[in-house]
Amino acid sequence: MNLLIVLFLLIVVPHHALAQSLQPLPLTDQPRWNAVGRVNTGGFSSRGTCTGSLIAPDLVLTAAHCVAGQDGLPVNAARMTFVAGWLGGDYAASSKVARFEVHPEAYRMPRLDIEHDMAVLTLETSLDIPSLPITARETAPYAIVGYQNTHPNRLRARFDCAGKRQHRLLRLNCPVVNGNSGSPALVREGDGWAIIGVVVAQSGGDALVVPVDEWLRGRLVRGAPYPRE
Repeated sequence: MNLLIVLFLLIVVPHHALAQSLQPLPLTDQPRWNAVGRVNTGGFSSRGTCTGSLIAPDLVLTAAHCVAGQDGLPVNAARMTFVAGWLGGDYAASSKVARFEVHPEAYRMPRLDIEHDMAVLTLETSLDIPSLPITARETAPYAIVGYQNTHPNRLRARFDCAGKRQHRLLRLNCPVVNGNSGSPALVREGDGWAIIGVVVAQSGGDALVVPVDEWLRGRLVRGAPYPRE
């Protein structure tokens, strides 16, 4: 099965055909993950959303296919909203999206290149929430934190994923389903976690992740928390 078909499965296959979902995040842990939120393409609380994460006060990392409609054309940024820390109607903060930029290699060919399926949203309003740092250090255990369309009102997560490279992608043995597109994949960094990449698809019950690269590091505003290794 080629990678383009794998991506298509993540977007449109019924939920029962996909892998078992992640586990609900304990409510006591929710505040420390308020940087992770829902990327709503049709308004404040629209269904059929993706996940995104703050990497700077006004920048959200997500998947490139999350800012494209079913016809593959870009959605209207003015209709998009990022809702940080969404929990059953409560949330930590929100902002409309001013604009977005997809990875320059994402659509170099007529169809999406899954190995560069990454986008950065610029928010209209900076959010007063600690953002998540990014890192290039690929060291297990990995974690995935995000929302799912089957359980859209509460973060779900795993913090014990193993992983290995598959071509340019990182393959993690933690399951993802619809809605997890754009979720951060993370590694331990001191007392916290740092983003190593973006969940874009599933294959054989595993999550496929586009790793952090120089383009993403270059998109961060000056002073963003990226550890220079």
